[in-house]
Amino acid sequence: MNKTAVRRIGVLTGGGDAPGLNAVIRAVVKTAIREYGMTVLGFENGFGGLIKNQVRELTENNVVGILPRGGTILGTTNRDNPFHYPVVRGNEKVFVDVSDRIFENVSIHGIEAVIVIGGDGSLAIGKELYDKGLKVVGVPKTIDNDLSATDQTFGFDTALTTATEAIDKLHTTAESHHRVMVLEVMGRYAGWIALASGLAGGADVILVPEIPYNIDIVAEKINARSQEKKKFSIIVVAEGAKSIGGEMVVNKRVEDSFDPVRLGGVGNVVAQQVESLTGKETRVTVLGHLQRGGSPTAFDRILATRYGTGAVNLLAEGKFGRMVCLKGQNIEDVPLGEAIGELHNVPINGELVKVARQLGICLGD
Repeated sequence: MNKTAVRRIGVLTGGGDAPGLNAVIRAVVKTAIREYGMTVLGFENGFGGLIKNQVRELTENNVVGILPRGGTILGTTNRDNPFHYPVVRGNEKVFVDVSDRIFENVSIHGIEAVIVIGGDGSLAIGKELYDKGLKVVGVPKTIDNDLSATDQTFGFDTALTTATEAIDKLHTTAESHHRVMVLEVMGRYAGWIALASGLAGGADVILVPEIPYNIDIVAEKINARSQEKKKFSIIVVAEGAKSIGGEMVVNKRVEDSFDPVRLGGVGNVVAQQVESLTGKETRVTVLGHLQRGGSPTAFDRILATRYGTGAVNLLAEGKFGRMVCLKGQNIEDVPLGEAIGELHNVPINGELVKVARQLGICLGD
């Protein structure tokens, strides 16, 4: 066994689920036990498990066969922020700081450090807990690929593959019926899934949050294709896309969530406008949570495994308050504060956008 700065560690999965979470958990457990002789405890349902003392020991037997499974064996939620926790007082819901409970529960189990697997919301909470005295290491997870401190988050490649497969299927029905097909994909405030899947799937129009669109230009593209005897068109729309001077389409708000805004519906807006302007039958597919589900791709399995092992190594070395990240081909680490500093948006003058334009793809501007 190698020397280690800590002996008992906790792990949790927070925020939205993503393919590869189980691969991280598996790597954490196997590396911690085999390499360092650590004891690993898993908190169930994200930070809720830390608050409510929902914890169980994880052994190598618990992680047998979970590498290819989607989801997370620990459960997750994008609620239960311990610094903004909902409680009912009388007939009123109020939000209070219950973070002291976390320190009490960690102490009860003799846990010396915690691995937080999550996106910007979960890692921001992890940073607050670290600032308050909890030894924390972060692992970047989000299908949106919107964390700026890492070249790629696990979960993105699988979501991208799912979206690309959907475009492939829409091509056949669009061509058969001579229709315009609109695919709305996830991504929140970043257009990575839309742009990359649109390129991979051969979309004709790609609308992303970073480039506000003019619907008249989109309609012109559809009409131009008709004049070229191309009888169908594929439009990929990121859920956070918005028109020039317009706002993102909000489906609903969940006030006790890390990010209360739930985007959704822009695909229908675009489809109605395109059909009205072009006279062409336009159908909408909202891919939704299919992008979060299913078995992770080989790339995501490997990346998630490397992240899990890297996180345990950081704890063993006593390097707390940091997040593992991918830089080029190497797993490195950065301060948690840097990890959540800003969103990783699609560069509007970047190579992928340039490639899209050179292929004749309309970006709405």
